[in-house]
Amino acid sequence: MVLAAGLGTRMRPLTDDRPKALVEVQGRALIDHVLDRLAEAGVEKAVVNIHWFADRLEAHLAARGRGPQIVISDERAELLETGGGLKKAHPLLGDDPVFVANIDSVWIDRGDALTDLIRLWNPETMDAALLLARREGSIGFEGDGDFFMADDGTLTFRGDAPSAPFAYMGVHITRPGYADHGPDGPFSLSPLWRKSASEGRLFGCVLDGDWMHVGDPQARDEAEAKLAGEA
Repeated sequence: MVLAAGLGTRMRPLTDDRPKALVEVQGRALIDHVLDRLAEAGVEKAVVNIHWFADRLEAHLAARGRGPQIVISDERAELLETGGGLKKAHPLLGDDPVFVANIDSVWIDRGDALTDLIRLWNPETMDAALLLARREGSIGFEGDGDFFMADDGTLTFRGDAPSAPFAYMGVHITRPGYADHGPDGPFSLSPLWRKSASEGRLFGCVLDGDWMHVGDPQARDEAEAKLAGEA
């Protein structure tokens, strides 16, 4: 499940004429960075939700010419946020575990992050397994961190602590029905994660590499410079 329906307001003016998913980093649309990562990890079908400049994004996806196969979850009528988007897409996703991926996450992988996440996932003990990045050294992340992580990978939210070492970097594995009991209309996955964390069922693993959160034009420019330096 690729979450590509957002308005991309922080990315303006680059999103004045396109969805955030089609903003380019090093000549490649953000959504193509994500879809190519998923394809490398063995994903054969991706459900993509659309809303802002939906026709343009749909045309881009139809012309990609490479895997994974794309199925559209149409949110033209109402933007449903992360939880609502997953809930709406469940019939398209089937019942096997799924990656859920944001489109504003680009990374340099010195290991094999998505394979590590697959190895971590255990549906018997977990509601969701999140890919995390170390806060220090990340590009475009403005915040004090999201999570603490125990030795077994169990996650707890930062809460009242002044900072936490790890940030969610926009990809996780979950059951496609995880959000089914959420409210009708738009809602976030965050409250569901907090409930799972309180029950010891939220886990994570840490990227061995460099994460770029491409959330605004400055972060886009910094990500381009970082990737050019690695090329």
